[in-house]
Amino acid sequence: MQTNASSVLNWLQLNLDRAGDWVAPLSLRAFLAWEFFEAGWGKWNGENWFPSIQGAFPFPFNQLPATFNWQLSMWAELLCSIALLVGLGTRLSALILIVVTVVATAAVHWPAEWSTLSDLAMGYSISNKGYGNFKLPLIYLVALLPLLFTGAGKLSLDAFIGRYLKRLNAR
Repeated sequence: MQTNASSVLNWLQLNLDRAGDWVAPLSLRAFLAWEFFEAGWGKWNGENWFPSIQGAFPFPFNQLPATFNWQLSMWAELLCSIALLVGLGTRLSALILIVVTVVATAAVHWPAEWSTLSDLAMGYSISNKGYGNFKLPLIYLVALLPLLFTGAGKLSLDAFIGRYLKRLNAR
């Protein structure tokens, strides 16, 4: 009986590992693509509110015009989310979206004033208050890191192009 349970567990682990190479990166890419596309689409259809927070942007973005930052952020969110969804240029797209997220966290989500870790921890929330709600951007950063370090996974244009180039070089 123990052998049967062990065999089932081994089979399950093997198949979950195989599926994980396909499903895990794809699910991260789809989740992040949705979130960032929605943010970019909101900027596309919305009014530029960056001038009111321009001074909070970290260097060098605080040196650029607010309208340029708005466009840069919007296009990065729209184009990189599409690239993530299809798995094309995934590592570069993840890096760009990490920069966008860090800038957004510094300018909008980080608590304006804090002197202790308990003050800072109060900002670890999801709210619509502006400053002091950095939980969601932190989730995005953590979700982008596996894509940056391991790539798009097997079900992606990156993998397809890689396999194609490998076959070309083998000839």
